[in-house]
Amino acid sequence: MNKKSMTSVLAVSVLSVSLGGQLFAAGAGFGDLNGVSGQAKIDALKTEGLVKGVSAASFQPKSVLNYAQGIQFIAGGLQLSLAAISFEAGKVPTAHDLFPAVSDEAWYAEAFVNAHFNGVKLPESVDPTAPMTKETYIHYLMQAVETSGNLPLINIKPQPIGDEDQLTPEYQGSIQRALSRGILKLNADGTLNPKAKITRAEAAVLLYDTIDFLKNTSKTPASTPDMPADPEPPAK
Repeated sequence: MNKKSMTSVLAVSVLSVSLGGQLFAAGAGFGDLNGVSGQAKIDALKTEGLVKGVSAASFQPKSVLNYAQGIQFIAGGLQLSLAAISFEAGKVPTAHDLFPAVSDEAWYAEAFVNAHFNGVKLPESVDPTAPMTKETYIHYLMQAVETSGNLPLINIKPQPIGDEDQLTPEYQGSIQRALSRGILKLNADGTLNPKAKITRAEAAVLLYDTIDFLKNTSKTPASTPDMPADPEPPAK
């Protein structure tokens, strides 16, 4: 992928996630979100066609997010695509080419390819069925938004995190930038619980706050037409 193509990808990706308003109507909200923190944000993502549940009416907010679901959230929510990327001989690598444990027929295969070519540095040995931790999801989400959103480098003053000693060192930068940009908030006691398995609800709220951040910082002209979200099959 050449530099010209990457520049085009950034422009297209910024356009696709920075538009205000609904992308398309998707019916009523999920029926299992009563009392769930972030209910309005999750329903808004559904209305905009950026996430789907395990069925039209069920989101399973307390279920642990696995890699397949997490990467689909990120790629679908940020509308990552290959639309402006050129490949040698016109051959696009498949998900299985990139990640042996991912079947090309899997409902999440396209998301893994789109994420890979939009800055998400997944290990080749990734297991799509493995649970995601909070710090891992934040790290991949920030990689995607910083590349697709073409965000500038920022000087930040690291915020104290009560359980910073539990952070994976290579994730610290992403987490501090997420905090600085207001995408991530610490627990009331100043901790993050980075190694905790993240739930579908927690991941969706972080995705919403990331998209909201991009909308608020975007310079995209208001007259630009909306772009539909990539379809997302129900989570397994």
